[in-house]
Amino acid sequence: MSWPTHEVANQAPDLENFNLYNTDAALADGLRRYGAGWYEGELQRLGAELGRPETLRLGALANAHPPELHTHDRVGRRIDSVEFHPAWHELLAMLRREGLQALPWAEPRPGAQVARAAGYFLQGQIESGSLCPTTMTYAAIPVLQNEPALFEQLRDKLYSREHDPRDLPIAQKTSMLIGMGMTEKQGGSDVRSNATTARPVSGVGRGAEYALTGHKWFFSAPMCDAHLVLARTDVGLSCFFVPRWRFDGSKNAIQIQRLKDKLGNRSNSSSEVEFLDASGILIGEEGRGIPTIIEMANTTRLDCVIGSAALMRHALVQALHHARHRSAFGRLLAEQPLMRNVLADLALESEAATALMLKLASAFENAQTDALARAWRRILTPAAKFWICKRAIAFTGECMEVWGGNGYVETGPMARLYREAPVNSIWEGSGNVMCLDVLRAIERDPEGFLLLLADFDEAAAGHAALQARLAGLRQMLAAPAEMREALARTLAQELVLIAQSALLLHTAPADIAEAFVASRTDAMHGKVHGTLPGTTLDARILERAFPQ
Repeated sequence: MSWPTHEVANQAPDLENFNLYNTDAALADGLRRYGAGWYEGELQRLGAELGRPETLRLGALANAHPPELHTHDRVGRRIDSVEFHPAWHELLAMLRREGLQALPWAEPRPGAQVARAAGYFLQGQIESGSLCPTTMTYAAIPVLQNEPALFEQLRDKLYSREHDPRDLPIAQKTSMLIGMGMTEKQGGSDVRSNATTARPVSGVGRGAEYALTGHKWFFSAPMCDAHLVLARTDVGLSCFFVPRWRFDGSKNAIQIQRLKDKLGNRSNSSSEVEFLDASGILIGEEGRGIPTIIEMANTTRLDCVIGSAALMRHALVQALHHARHRSAFGRLLAEQPLMRNVLADLALESEAATALMLKLASAFENAQTDALARAWRRILTPAAKFWICKRAIAFTGECMEVWGGNGYVETGPMARLYREAPVNSIWEGSGNVMCLDVLRAIERDPEGFLLLLADFDEAAAGHAALQARLAGLRQMLAAPAEMREALARTLAQELVLIAQSALLLHTAPADIAEAFVASRTDAMHGKVHGTLPGTTLDARILERAFPQ
C-alpha cells in the first residue's frame, strides 16, 4: 500500500549545469586587468566542465570515500601504500590537464601566474583535498630549479599534463608529484626544534646523498613521488629531496605509521611517517634548510589564500541559489530585506577576497623587477593568509545558515565547505605565525612598506574613514616592539582591509567599491555578516555576484 502524506515542495533544486567562470564578473575583470585575458577561453571551458553534475559529484565521492592505508601486502611485505577512490584520481587528472601544478614555470608569459591562480580558484570551488599535492608540486618547482642536475632529471615529469597514479620509481613514470615534510611532534610550527637527523652517505654538501633518521608528524600526501624534508646535519637544519623510491629502483625507507583522521580535507591523505635511514639528496646550502624550504612555504601560502577565496565563492553562490528558490513566511528568502543584507555583505567580502588573491598572483609574477610588487608579495601574502583564511570559516558558516537545517546535513554541499574552511588557516603557519611574519616583513623591507603606504594613500584620497585607518596603522607600527607584537593581529587585519578597499576602488564598479569601503570602515560593521548600513544597492551587488 502507498501512504502519501505530503507533496515535496519549496525545496531548492541542486545548483548544477552552470559555468563557474562566466558567472563570476570579479574574476573575469581581474583576469583581463592583470594581463591574462589570453587564458579566458580555457577558463570558460573549465568553468563549464566544473559546473556539470558529474564533476560536482566527484568532489562528494572523493570525500565520502577517504584514502585507506595499506602498510603490508597479502604475504606480509611492507608496501606503505595509500589507496584512493577513483574520483580522487579523476580530480587530479583534471588539475594536471590544466597544468595547474606548473603553468607559470612550464609556459612562462605575462599573466601566467594570474591565469594559473584563476584556474586553481575555479577547481578549488569543487574540491579542496586534491589541491594539496598540486600546490606543493607547484611551490617546489622554483626550489628545485636551483638544483640544475637534479631538476634536469625531473623537469619533464613535473611539467607533464598527465596524471600518473602508479607507485613506481620516478624514472618509470610519465609525471610526478611533490610533497612536504616539515613538522614534528615536539615543535609544530617551530621547525627549529626538529630532531630528524641526516648523515652523509656519499660526499657532503649540495647534491650529496644523506641517510635520514627520525619522524614527521604531518607528512603531506605520502603517495607523492618525492618530498622536500627538513633534517639536521652537523652544520644545522638542512633541506632534502626525499624520493618515495630511490634512484636505484629500490623502495626508500619511509614507513607510514598512520593517516590523520582530519576534520575536513578528507579526500587528501596526511600522514605520520618514520625515516629509517631514508635516502635524501641535499638541496640548497647545508645548514640553510629553513630559508630553502620557506621559499616553497611562501608560495603555498598564496594557494591558501586562493583556496579559501574559492571556498567563499562557492559557498556564496550556493547560498544565493538557495535563497532565490526557497520561500519562508510568504516570500522568497532573496526578497527579504534582512536576508538581502546578509547576502550582499557576503558578496562584497567574496569580491574583495577574489580581488586580493589576483593582485597577489600578479605580484608573485612581477616581484623580481618591481619593488612595489615585491612588497605586495612579501608583506601582504602572510597578512592575506591570516585574514582571508580565517574569514572563510565564519563566511562558510554564514552561508550554511542560509540553507538552515538543509545546510547542516552531509547530503548537501554546505557541510563539506564548512569543514574544509579551517585547514588553510592552520596549514603552512597558523594565524599568529602569519601576523608575526607580517611584522618581520615590514621590518626587513621598510622601503617596500613605504611604497605600499603611498599606494594606499593615493587610493584613500577623498575617503576620510579610510585615511583614518591608515593613520591608525601607522600609529600601531610606531608602538614599542612588544606592543607591536601584541597588536599583530589587529595590524594584519587593518592592512588587509585597507588593501582590499584600495583594490576595489581601483577595480570594482564605483558604487560597489564605495559600499565595501563604507561598510568596512563603519565601527558598527564586522562582528557578523549582514550589518551593512541601509543601502539600495543590494540588488545590484547580488546580480553582479551571481547573475540569475
